Amino acid sequence: MRVLFIGDIIGKPGRLVVKELLPGIIGQRDIDFVIANGENSAGGFGINVDVAQALLSSGVDIITGGNHIWDRREIGNVFSEISRIIRPANYPPSVRGKGSMVLEDRKGKKVAVLNLQGRTFMTPIDCPFRTADREVAELRKQTNLVIIDFHAEATSEKQALAFYLDGRVGAIVGTHTHVQSADEHIFPNKTGFITDVGMTGAYHSVIGMEYPEAISRFLTGTPSRLKVATKDVKLSAVIMEFDHRNGYCLSIERLRLNSNEAC
Repeated sequence: MRVLFIGDIIGKPGRLVVKELLPGIIGQRDIDFVIANGENSAGGFGINVDVAQALLSSGVDIITGGNHIWDRREIGNVFSEISRIIRPANYPPSVRGKGSMVLEDRKGKKVAVLNLQGRTFMTPIDCPFRTADREVAELRKQTNLVIIDFHAEATSEKQALAFYLDGRVGAIVGTHTHVQSADEHIFPNKTGFITDVGMTGAYHSVIGMEYPEAISRFLTGTPSRLKVATKDVKLSAVIMEFDHRNGYCLSIERLRLNSNEAC
């Protein structure tokens, strides 16, 4: 099984490059299943129903989230109307939405996707390690292949979770920082890992936003309205291959394509 994981989609530029490139990637790279982090896909903050539907229509199979998935008040409608979207599972049980999901790929094989959020340098919520223990045990009753979007700030927390879950999940893909790391590898017990898959959006920017407003924030320490950047748009992702029988990761490859670049 070959899985494409697309990094944080930032606003309209990110959505457009996904629409432009994803069909070609699926066909040329023989992709069976597509995961995309969409927590910033609507105007750079949050997600809405129309945006979620557009991403799914472009070829995404499931949308994952993070701390910014709550940035729009209509998120309740998203969870009600869109079946293939999840948020971090370690929010308290009363929070809207699901934290994991089992779906079938293009060949009818089951894959589980689990969303977790880190606590280091972020709003403290329930423990992602203990949540993973519980969720992975339940998901593996349905399929051996479990892929985690770990939406976290600290490199150390992401690496620690990978060691903790090595051999129990197929892959842990880091999101949230928007900067693609060059450390993709497979752990000793066959769990694939990358600290951060990067962002899908404008790279002539500060993590997807126009740089003048971002600089103003740092210079003055006061709020300023951030605008989604539009120049030098790229799609960042990883392609992973798995042995579906046991859930082992066989390979993991970084991918970063310009909006007009061949797949």
